[in-house]
Amino acid sequence: MSDINVTPFVDVMLVLLIIFMVSAPMMKEGMKVDLPEAEARALGESQDLVITIGSDRVIDINGSPVELDRLELILGQVREQRSIDAVYLQADKGIPYGFVVQVMSLIRSTGLTKIGLVTQPPAPSGQ
Repeated sequence: MSDINVTPFVDVMLVLLIIFMVSAPMMKEGMKVDLPEAEARALGESQDLVITIGSDRVIDINGSPVELDRLELILGQVREQRSIDAVYLQADKGIPYGFVVQVMSLIRSTGLTKIGLVTQPPAPSGQ
């Protein structure tokens, strides 16, 4: 009889599948941004689209770097493909206000009118 027993192979593959399913959400990396502090309601986990402006004015869409002059085109394509209407914007607190407004203007020009500004909660004062 020359049959191959695949049961141990299937067992190992299922264990690896479970390990990767559990560890994959923890491996999400992004751009380091020093967010301004503000009292606000926490965001849910189902975020439509997150646009990040780093301290060096690098713009990121869900972890992918984008040039400012291509932002409007890419957001228009994403809006059509995913049929989204809300965007979350997080910008480093050292970025000039005018640059943030310029990015917000580009976002609005694509038809995305619901823009949420992401902040971090203030540090607890010494009690």
